[in-house]
Amino acid sequence: MFWLCSKNAEHCLVEIMRERLLCQGYDYDEETFEKVFRRIYSVFGSSAPYTIFPDSQPFLRWACEKGITIGIVSNAEYRYQDAILPALGLDQGSEWDFGVFSGLEGVEKPDPRIFKIALEKAGNIAPEEALHIGDSMRKDYLPAKSIGMHALLLDRFKSPDAESWRKSGAVVLSDLVATQAWLTSEKSS
Repeated sequence: MFWLCSKNAEHCLVEIMRERLLCQGYDYDEETFEKVFRRIYSVFGSSAPYTIFPDSQPFLRWACEKGITIGIVSNAEYRYQDAILPALGLDQGSEWDFGVFSGLEGVEKPDPRIFKIALEKAGNIAPEEALHIGDSMRKDYLPAKSIGMHALLLDRFKSPDAESWRKSGAVVLSDLVATQAWLTSEKSS
């Protein structure tokens, strides 16, 4: 479920969190809720709970050196672009060119519209000129393919579904090192 809120992003997060806590049986008074919210917001609004895979920055830098436009398509809220990614050392302009974040765009994967927004931000390129790399058949691969993009799946955690993904025709690779090798081989042509 995706929420759109007409107020500022933090207010929207407050309302979403309040609803989620109520659904879980936590009915806090306003003062307690404010403390709980601030605590959660401060942790998840920083880079503390996040890490990047060791192959991410080298791959992104390699792609940038090759002149490949890099976009991030994520079901993430607004802080990823301006706070979390930079805190992880992933800077717009050096490791990535543009971002499409569901919290800013009002649409999230698997809705194909988020991929169309990415194509626009990449310079209105045609879908067949783009490659989407993701880790979910349902949220990444299928919607990207549905609009004509090339797509591949990363299987970093040895998903039991990976074999069925391969049988369906999907390119499934273990990490970005393998992706770089695949992109430079004739298999990707």
